[in-house]
Amino acid sequence: MVIQGHRKTFILVAVIFILPVLLAKLALEMGWFNRASTNNGQLLEPSLDLSMLDSQHKWRLLYLLPADCDSSCENALIAINQVWVALGREQDRAEPVVILTDNSDSRPRQQLDKLTGVRLLNVASQDVNEVFKDVPTDGIFLVDTLDNVILRYPLQTEQQQAVLHSREILADLRKLLKLSRIG
Repeated sequence: MVIQGHRKTFILVAVIFILPVLLAKLALEMGWFNRASTNNGQLLEPSLDLSMLDSQHKWRLLYLLPADCDSSCENALIAINQVWVALGREQDRAEPVVILTDNSDSRPRQQLDKLTGVRLLNVASQDVNEVFKDVPTDGIFLVDTLDNVILRYPLQTEQQQAVLHSREILADLRKLLKLSRIG
């Protein structure tokens, strides 16, 4: 009778510890919950390899200057610089980069010269097309320290929306800088 009591206790303890694990595994396999994401940008899966265009061991805010720079383009140029400025003492870990190709609009050159933190990178159009072959280039991209393009943010035509959107980019970048010890 005493042995049977110990057996019941053992089975009860085993069920208490094993049942939650089995339920969690079943929930994962069956997709019974919404997978939450904490990033504001669109995650690029798989990430794009930027190493053939630019290889730095810094986080980068990347923008490809289009053939016609409209209001959304101007807002993007301001946004990447403002996000970098807002990083404060973390500025040395990140860098705003504008990629120029032979097709890029030459009009925003004066505006780019005024933005002190922005690095201009001249690249051949075919190389850009090779890297961004399946991803639209109209956006601001976040590049990690291993040269992977990981997040894409859509462009905003209205300046007020662009300011709000740049806060989202800043939030993502700060979170990544906090979690990363590299760059």
